[in-house]
Amino acid sequence: MNQFNINDIRKQFPVLDQQVYGKPLVYFDNAATTQKPLCVIERERDYYLHENCNIHRGVHYLSQMATEAYENARKTVAQFVNARQSQEIVFTRGTTESLNLLATSLGQLLVGEGDKVVVSAMEHHSNMVPWQQMLMRSKGELLVIRMDKKGVLDLNHYEELLKQRPKIVSIAHISNTLGTVNPIKEMIAMAHKYDIPVVIDGAQSMAHQVIDVQDLDCDFYVFSGHKMYAPMGIGGLYGKMEWLEKMPPYQFGGEMVDTVSFEKTTFNKVPFKFEAGTPNVGAALGLETAVKFIQSFDRQEVEAYEDELLEYATEELANIEGTRFIGQAPKRNGLISFVIDGIHPYDLGTIIDKMGVAVRTGHHCAEPVMTFFGIPGTVRASFAMYNTKEEIDIFVKAVEKAANMLK
Repeated sequence: MNQFNINDIRKQFPVLDQQVYGKPLVYFDNAATTQKPLCVIERERDYYLHENCNIHRGVHYLSQMATEAYENARKTVAQFVNARQSQEIVFTRGTTESLNLLATSLGQLLVGEGDKVVVSAMEHHSNMVPWQQMLMRSKGELLVIRMDKKGVLDLNHYEELLKQRPKIVSIAHISNTLGTVNPIKEMIAMAHKYDIPVVIDGAQSMAHQVIDVQDLDCDFYVFSGHKMYAPMGIGGLYGKMEWLEKMPPYQFGGEMVDTVSFEKTTFNKVPFKFEAGTPNVGAALGLETAVKFIQSFDRQEVEAYEDELLEYATEELANIEGTRFIGQAPKRNGLISFVIDGIHPYDLGTIIDKMGVAVRTGHHCAEPVMTFFGIPGTVRASFAMYNTKEEIDIFVKAVEKAANMLK
């Protein structure tokens, strides 16, 4: 394990060592995408310099090298989430594609006319709209778990929804808007009492928490590489083999077929039947490198450090007059969402950007959450292992200065 040294870590992210508008960059938009360490950038570059080739069907040297590297990346990701076997990992472009795959394939397998799917009130659009659209086609119904004003799900209401025998439950591990860490292990067990499969949206959790899919006993767990120090355009779907084998393919074409004639086509085995077309091999190798980068640190130490940043930022922001936090669950991770009375989040975000601070403003692809709280959006500051308390001080001063300008 590497010793957790913030200065050494920051040296691996040269993008952080720059100025914007003449100010040192403070990057607090990690929930949208994390920056990439040099090892990830160099691995992807090395692939295109020395190994670039289409995979699986070539007999020549480069194809075999690229195929072996790609499948080793699958094994690394499988070990990272403690899957039973590497074939339970399907590479996708990220969380959104993984959820669309499930809404299509799992939906086709399980959901008929009048059937129901459960999501929570705090979901990202990617974990709501695909289910909603699928249910519109099947003439089914989307059921929504209530939450309170602190951003905590109502598990009693969840139990009531489960009694309606929905076909699928799909919930976020960590809310991208509120930072709430949902009690997913408990929620999975509750659904399994009714034999209902559970999908977990892990987009916000993979970089911050140790994920053990066997311990959670989730049926599916989906994630994006670009939120865990890996390249954009790569992510994955963990699924229990018993489900993946039963599900129909999501897309059709090369790689996912077994035999093809004009009369009939048969499909490849799992996971290849879900990976139509030429995969993003370079990004998959970058994902593997990002996983190894994360694993090179003591995960508990990193999580404790990030929690310390979150607590410090919350305490400092609370001193600014008119600050109201959106999402105050007892267990939160990775981010703060807030508003300042009388100031539009876009205005606040625009001004602090000119001070060199990058945050996210708006509804964060969770419009129903904003509707619930009766606001147009929030300012969201989200943290990663390379951020510092000194950066938080700069951020808080920028927010205070901007607020005074806008009042």
